[in-house]
Amino acid sequence: MGKYYYKKADKLFKKKILRLFSLLILFIGLVIVFYIFYPLVLWQIYFAPALASSNIKAPIPKATVVNPSEIGSLISQAGNLLSGVDYTNAKNWFPGFNPAATQPKILSYTISIPKLKINNATVSTSDNNLAIHLVNYFGTAAPPDTGNAVIFGHSTLPQLFNPSDYKTIFANAYQLKIGDEIYTYVNGVTYMYKIFNTSVVEPTDTSIFEQNYDSSYLTLVTCTPPGTIWKRLIIKAKLEKI
Repeated sequence: MGKYYYKKADKLFKKKILRLFSLLILFIGLVIVFYIFYPLVLWQIYFAPALASSNIKAPIPKATVVNPSEIGSLISQAGNLLSGVDYTNAKNWFPGFNPAATQPKILSYTISIPKLKINNATVSTSDNNLAIHLVNYFGTAAPPDTGNAVIFGHSTLPQLFNPSDYKTIFANAYQLKIGDEIYTYVNGVTYMYKIFNTSVVEPTDTSIFEQNYDSSYLTLVTCTPPGTIWKRLIIKAKLEKI
C-alpha cells in the first residue's frame, strides 16, 4: 500500500511572500540610502574638481569622510524633496526669506551667457514660476539699476542640459569662472557684467539678497550639485560697460 504525503501549501506560500517582502524592504532601503548620499558622490566625482579650479568657497565636504552635520544635511534635503515642495516656485528655495513687496520697474528682460550657450533667456520680475522663465527675485534690484539683481534658475543633471529649457538652464552653471561675461538686454540696451565671485551656501543663508548700491550687480542662484536641492550655487557679477 503506497504512502501519501501532504504538504501544507499555505505555509509554503506564506514563506515565499515573507521572503519577497523582505527583499523588497531591502531594495527600498538601498534605494533610500543611495538617494540620500547621491549628492555627496556626485560632488566628489564631478563638481568638487571643477569648482576647485574656480577658487570657489564651498561648504561641501572635500574629503571622503562625512561628519554627522553633513549627514544630517543630506537627510534633510532628501526629506524636503520627498515632501513634495514645489521647487518651480522660487519662493520655496530660501524659506527663511520674506522680502517686502515692491513694484518692479520692468516686467521682464533677457540675459545671455555665451560660455553656457544661453541666448536671450527671459527673466521675469513679476512672478516666481521657474518652469517657464528665470526669476528676478522680488525685493531685489533689476539691471541696470544700482543694487543686486538676484536671478533664480533651475539646474538638473549636466547630461540633460538644454540652454533653451528653463528646467535645465543652469545645469552647467558650475562651469562659470571669474571673468566670464553675462549680458542683459533691458529696454533695447545691452549691458555687460563680469563674474567676480562664486560660492556655495546653505538654503538658510539669505545674505545673497543683500543690496549694495555702489554699482549694478547680478547674482545667479541655482541648486547644487546639479540634480539635487542640497545647496545653492551663487555666482556674482558686476556691471562693466554698456
